[in-house]
Amino acid sequence: MSNLAESFAEMKSRFNAGAADDVDAVFQYEIDDSRWYVSVADGACEVTEGTHDDPSLTLTLSEDVFLEVMSGETDGMQAFMMGQIQADGNMMLAPQIAELFPVPA
Repeated sequence: MSNLAESFAEMKSRFNAGAADDVDAVFQYEIDDSRWYVSVADGACEVTEGTHDDPSLTLTLSEDVFLEVMSGETDGMQAFMMGQIQADGNMMLAPQIAELFPVPA
């Protein structure tokens, strides 16, 4: 299993349903040559490899940055501010990612 597949499986296991009450969104991840999307709706989360037809927010980043954010080594908002993550779509959803998929302490 690739690092990305493992990380997205872990992301799903971290899902905080309590933070998803009012969330109905699709987060598209464009990581180097890989495409994944995470759908959050009705307090549930689904992770799919591929490209969604109409994502709410698209995040473009390198695999290294993604893995650093997933491990907690790098803060996602800080990476965005440093230009390591590009975002397109509903930018108001970006801060919710950390609440929906918290990094273990």
